[in-house]
Amino acid sequence: MADVAEIVTIFMELMEDMVLIDYHVHAMAHGEYKYSADWLQGYINQARARKISHLGFSEHDWLWSGIDLSAVQELAPKPENADISIRVGIEVDYRPETENEIKALLGQNSLDYVIGSVHHIGEWPFDHADYKDKFLHCDIDEVYQEYYMLVQQAVRSQLFDIVGHLDLVKVWGFRSSKYQDSSRLKALLGEIRKSGMAVEVNTGGLRKPIGEIYPSENILHSLFENNIPITFGSDAHHPNQLGDGLSDACRMAWNVGYRSMAGFSGRRKTWHLMAKSN
Repeated sequence: MADVAEIVTIFMELMEDMVLIDYHVHAMAHGEYKYSADWLQGYINQARARKISHLGFSEHDWLWSGIDLSAVQELAPKPENADISIRVGIEVDYRPETENEIKALLGQNSLDYVIGSVHHIGEWPFDHADYKDKFLHCDIDEVYQEYYMLVQQAVRSQLFDIVGHLDLVKVWGFRSSKYQDSSRLKALLGEIRKSGMAVEVNTGGLRKPIGEIYPSENILHSLFENNIPITFGSDAHHPNQLGDGLSDACRMAWNVGYRSMAGFSGRRKTWHLMAKSN
């Protein structure tokens, strides 16, 4: 249970103006773009246009060597950017066998948050369009089971602050008969609650064949019932995608019962009021 000082801190943070957060932003996309001040400024301008006040750049871990953090350091202090809280995070592609490498990477860098995501089941990059047909030859229930077991391992690793796109496995529209509701995720949600991690409400799925937010509203209900904090991300890979669907995501979270959301700074949570609709 939180002590009095922590409760007061959270209350004071919640007294800030309501904000809109987008923490899942890939300015380099998949390596197509250079991490430069001019390119990042385009994202900041788009954030301002879409009334996003907390913007987090979170490149893929496998592109980290190409990131020049001085570009962010150049932009953040500019008076014209004072209305945008700029954060630097990273999205890590979790594989159990690479935990030591992940620890080394995170230990070498000062970050505001770390998103832990599962994009591979074994050697299968299941969310890559070139490999989606493998779903046609698999037991979908088993695929879901393996996926969620990996997410649970990622949570147990204690390496991350945010669970990335929790039900990404649905990306191509293949649904498991056993995972139509969230009852089978009880153990996983218990692990997330115990870890203190936040789960992102990620709107990138709206641009995919599934056409849905990650996680589903049903899972979001279970997150709320388990008192698990949430944050938000658009999974933008271009300035034009920044903030896409966030109004819908906030509305869905509000309807479920959420009234606050988590931000991050120096890998510590901050708390912010959430508007019913943005």
